[in-house]
Amino acid sequence: MKINKFFKGLLAALFIFGFTAPVSAAVGDHGVDWAVYQGDYGKFGYAHDKFSISQIGGYTGAIYDQSTYKTQVQSSIAQGKRAHTYIWWQNVTDNGTADYVLNYFLPKVQTPKGSIVALDVESGWQNTDTILYALQRIKDAGYTPLLYGYKNFLVNNTDLNRIADSYGLWLAEYPNYEVTPEPNYNYFPSFKNVQVFQFTSTYIAGGLDGNVDLTGVTDNGYTKGKPDTDTPAIDAGQGADDTSKKKIDVGTTVKVNFGASHYATGELIPDYIKGVAHKVIQRDGNRVLLDDIYSWVNVKDVEILDDGNATASFSNVYVLDSWQVWQGRWYGVNNDMSVAPIDYNNYIPATPITMTDRFGNRLSDQSIHGNNGVVEFFTLNGNYQVLERSGAYVKLSIDGEPVWLKSAYVN
Repeated sequence: MKINKFFKGLLAALFIFGFTAPVSAAVGDHGVDWAVYQGDYGKFGYAHDKFSISQIGGYTGAIYDQSTYKTQVQSSIAQGKRAHTYIWWQNVTDNGTADYVLNYFLPKVQTPKGSIVALDVESGWQNTDTILYALQRIKDAGYTPLLYGYKNFLVNNTDLNRIADSYGLWLAEYPNYEVTPEPNYNYFPSFKNVQVFQFTSTYIAGGLDGNVDLTGVTDNGYTKGKPDTDTPAIDAGQGADDTSKKKIDVGTTVKVNFGASHYATGELIPDYIKGVAHKVIQRDGNRVLLDDIYSWVNVKDVEILDDGNATASFSNVYVLDSWQVWQGRWYGVNNDMSVAPIDYNNYIPATPITMTDRFGNRLSDQSIHGNNGVVEFFTLNGNYQVLERSGAYVKLSIDGEPVWLKSAYVN
């Protein structure tokens, strides 16, 4: 991007007012931020986008997860982008609640150490001391804390000066709701220590948040664009990135590259098809047939987001709510992780089930007693192939059978 005179003046002002940033290739980089609305693999606006910031979940009075978080991080890494994290922060007004929320989310962060973990403060009751406490906890956990919000809301509901004295800001302000691929600095929310500027919610037609890095902060956690530390989502993304296009086959998830112009059959590819995840349903030589658009695309015009080799595991002890018999085989059911209405699609084959006590200690008697009025507990100790993802649900291959479960219960 060409840095206009206002932007140069802005960087000079940041220096004059005491904020110094390391020299970084990320200054001026564009990026996007995602929630569940952008789907399992997210969506970039343009080929030149360099980073994403994904919502892991949040608190509004109770904790909630974003089922798309892990795969969005994976997708960014697979595309060679820098992935970061944010937490929705609403009605967290005391340190005890802050601890409750952060104790839940910080161990689940899938972006690398040093990367951004931002608090999204744009509605509800707020407490400046609690925000400061939470940002320090994020820093102590090894991440880069930022505070996100609209300037007017933050000024009216927090002591933003106090916060900005110690922590960077990610501020939003939009000129209008027309498609805005470049920032309009006439609408810049001037304040000290602004490190990321969200300049539009209509980065592309149909809506997408667009951001620009003012200081190089989105480089944090990455060296030459590569993550400094590993997580399961990073490993999955790097695995997809390292997979040769020769191995693209049925079940592989790909995106159509922004530079692609024509389908393999000669027709023009519409812009809304590009940059979006599609599953391969057939391969024929150097072209692939993509699900949901049912069109053939040349292999050279796609990029792998998920190589189809993902596995899942379980780390907790679960209540075995009932035993079921289906076509002569025994199955276990946990009501919490099952997808309503519960039927054979949610039945877990009995063979991989390990019966335990409530603490996860294996029982000597592994025979099926059908509950018998006694609460039974179990674990699943294997790694299971991921067959499909859909929103908050995941289909696994367990003992050779497809099982739909809630993804919140799956690692």
